Amino acid sequence: MKIVVAIKQVPARDSLLKVNSSGTWIEDADLAYEINEPDAYALEAGLQLKEKEGGEVVVLCAGPEGASQTIREALAKGADRAIHIENSGGNAVDPLSLSRAMAQALDGEKPDLVLTGLQSDDFGYGQTGVILAEVMGLPHATIIMNIEASGGTIKVKRELEDGWFQHVEMPLPALLTIQSGATKLRYATLMGIKKAKTKEVKKVSSAGLGSAAAPIRLEKIYMPEKTKRSQIFDGPPKEAAAQLVEKLRFEARVI
Repeated sequence: MKIVVAIKQVPARDSLLKVNSSGTWIEDADLAYEINEPDAYALEAGLQLKEKEGGEVVVLCAGPEGASQTIREALAKGADRAIHIENSGGNAVDPLSLSRAMAQALDGEKPDLVLTGLQSDDFGYGQTGVILAEVMGLPHATIIMNIEASGGTIKVKRELEDGWFQHVEMPLPALLTIQSGATKLRYATLMGIKKAKTKEVKKVSSAGLGSAAAPIRLEKIYMPEKTKRSQIFDGPPKEAAAQLVEKLRFEARVI
């Protein structure tokens, strides 16, 4: 079974984020980076399937030259090889353009299964996986907790709301977006880190993929304002409580 896992490099979760001077993105000169957490679970799902069914795991990553560190981390955990779409534009790529570039980079690979994280930690669109499935013409399912392969089909467990789950049988090839926390993540071993240095990383220029111009553009980002405000509710306790509930429900939106 050939499994492609799409991963993304994002700022480390404990990073102190500051908006850059132009207000278009965060100041990234001194940031540490890591693999997007939902993508790490997608990688783990792919590696577990490989251990059960055989085959290979191919990592697909779009990002700047520095993303090679994240790619090597995935290879150290057990992926067999990687495709790196070098994108000098960094994070300024919308899901549709990214999906088109990824689909073209996979032309000729003919994977049995494509796995992505449910969403990215930086933008959180939650769209790249399902758009990629549409571009590649693959059936897809989202929020996957478990995968079982059986011949030319797979059985997946989807997480719904309020503790409900859905079990779906799908034909291969297919694309799945994996939910975080679906399984326990593995660490890269010392032997895995050594082997990663010799594994193939195919580099593809995003400029050569011929993707269309981005249909959306990030104009401005800003830190949320921190404000404090006190309000006194006069009148009988019953009326004051009703006013408080109304404020919490329709203004603060916490209930």
